[in-house]
Amino acid sequence: MATNDARDLTPADQEAVPVAPAAPVVIAPAAEEAEFQPYIAHDAVVPEFTLKAIVIGALFGIIFGAATVYLALKAGLTVSASIPIAVLAISVLRKLGGSTILENNMVQTIGSAGESIAAGVVFTLPGFLFLVRDPTTGISVGAPFFSYWTIFTLALLGGVLGTIMMVPLRRSLIVKEHKNLPYPEGTACASVLIAGEKGGALARTAYFGVAFAFGYALLQKIFKVIAEAPALVSKQTNRYFPSATINGEITPEYLGVGYIIGPKIAGVLVAGGVLAWLGIIPLLATLVPAEDIAAQLVKLGYLGSVTTAGGAAGWDPVTQTFASMPKAIYYAYVRQIGAGAVAAGGFITLIKTLPTIVSSFKESVASLRKGVGAVSAKRTERDMPITAVLGGSVGLVVVMAALPFIPGDSVIGKLVLGIFIVVFGFFFVTVSSRIVGIIGSSSNPISGMTIATLMATCLIFVGLGWTGDIFQPMALCVGGMVCIAAANAGATSQDLKTGYLVGATPRYQQIGLLIGAVAAAAVIGLTIQVLDHPTAEQAAAGITHAIGTERYPAPQGTLMATLIKGLLAFNLDWQFVLVGVFLSLTVELMGVKSLSFAVGAYLPLSTTAPIFVGGAVKGIADFVASRKKEKVEESELGPGNLFATGLVAGGAIAGVVVAIISANDTWAKAIGKLSLHSPLNKALGSGGYELLGVLFFAVMSFVLYRVSRRKVSE
Repeated sequence: MATNDARDLTPADQEAVPVAPAAPVVIAPAAEEAEFQPYIAHDAVVPEFTLKAIVIGALFGIIFGAATVYLALKAGLTVSASIPIAVLAISVLRKLGGSTILENNMVQTIGSAGESIAAGVVFTLPGFLFLVRDPTTGISVGAPFFSYWTIFTLALLGGVLGTIMMVPLRRSLIVKEHKNLPYPEGTACASVLIAGEKGGALARTAYFGVAFAFGYALLQKIFKVIAEAPALVSKQTNRYFPSATINGEITPEYLGVGYIIGPKIAGVLVAGGVLAWLGIIPLLATLVPAEDIAAQLVKLGYLGSVTTAGGAAGWDPVTQTFASMPKAIYYAYVRQIGAGAVAAGGFITLIKTLPTIVSSFKESVASLRKGVGAVSAKRTERDMPITAVLGGSVGLVVVMAALPFIPGDSVIGKLVLGIFIVVFGFFFVTVSSRIVGIIGSSSNPISGMTIATLMATCLIFVGLGWTGDIFQPMALCVGGMVCIAAANAGATSQDLKTGYLVGATPRYQQIGLLIGAVAAAAVIGLTIQVLDHPTAEQAAAGITHAIGTERYPAPQGTLMATLIKGLLAFNLDWQFVLVGVFLSLTVELMGVKSLSFAVGAYLPLSTTAPIFVGGAVKGIADFVASRKKEKVEESELGPGNLFATGLVAGGAIAGVVVAIISANDTWAKAIGKLSLHSPLNKALGSGGYELLGVLFFAVMSFVLYRVSRRKVSE
């Protein structure tokens, strides 16, 4: 689900991070797989599954899991956590008296589970809030299931499923296919661990990014020195260009994400936003009367009635105007167009990868059959027993049927759900593992697999006559758990590859991943509940869930709900959805990856614009390096990427902390007294105050550029 480019280590990267003792790790020897020698020999006795490694790994999993939830809800994007955690693990454990390479590997193994499970959860389960609304209450039929215990259970079971399904596949995909499946992030992470003697220098850059972002976020979110979203909006009465919007949430996490994904993807993302906010919205503002927009918002549940003031865009029934016409059109029409575009983009991605998916499944099953019965006493070949896989799968079905807060109208219905999850889960875990072995976790088409699962599930439901409202949450439950399992399986595969290269014990890694899943599931559900708490302004406007608003758009969750409603309830404005479908098709015919463009069209321009700035910084840094005939930063270990990762982590952590504080009215009032917004706004004027924020963002962008150039001058 993450969108940053995944690359294997290049010769230039290997020069930047010497790994002389581990040459066989990066480049597989020409001998048979049985002769492969990991960095730590199979008969060596080295501390690995220690208490400090488990605790620190779980702590990193909690931190990166919470940060991923925040970032994914805000921007619909995630960034890989394995390499940053590996760098930080080396530094932290060194401060605690030193560690072995296997302990460092255990920390990153446990910690990385948080990011992958969080991504799977956030990209699907918020869809509970966007399903068909109960006509009597006006609340989504899935809203009762958007509770801590339901989210915790689905996250935990999905994470466990992704881990245990990889137990029988490890030998076939990681060991037998060692030469053919490089697992780019796993190989790069092994090189980081082996180059541990440089971990301190690497970690300092990442820590600098975290500290810089945290300080910036405090100035922005607590002291209000920096405007959160400077905007330039034309008036609705403008004859030539009404309700056109240029704005941006000038946060460190968006800048960091843009740098990581690079100028190409960032450019495609912002292009979708430019079309929506500077093209479609001004056009509709000219053609559609305000009262018709209000009626559409009532239909979608964003406004109580056309005679009721308030709603998402500040409707005034007396003057028949909106406080924010661009926002009104966005919620009434553009989000549906964007959802159609994202659905089409995901489906196109699925079609393009279908041959790979089918062949991957066939090859994995064939390889698994050949490896059945292969047992070894070597430490580096000891897996969890196959009975754990079978018992875990049966246990999952039983738990699904027994728990009252899992969607379903009967025990039989829940048993069917469990069976669907196990069957689809095994298929897409196998597919996900093989695909990430080739192209990396960051390019794994998880959204396409989830869409395929939802479509298959909904079609089966239709065949069974399960088309009532109660079946919508059940379908989302299947898609959500398969998405979580596939996302975690991709990350698990990379971790197992890293372990194979450095000489870790597979059984300990698999147990560590299960520990990471428990820790991550606990904090993910809590973080979602905190972020979903509406602000005082939102509550006054009748908004009960912050997720789904402009604050936390949750684009993928909206997409999943849109698909389910269209297939089961036939409750879609197809004319708007189809506009989005053909937008994606048009972009794809132009040779541009439509999914990134579609996500940009769905998200507010305030999200994609600062991401584009980060991508532009990366593009400028690379251009300057190439003009001076210097090595262009390609590795995840480059100072620019490490600093950008720190910006993402620091900004996201600060966002979560502020959200937790704001959820308590007493604390919220206390930090409100620290705000300098009023005096600054009075002294500089509203325009001057926003320009001050832009200046701070420009300074942060310049610092990122200077850090990214540091490697070139060294």
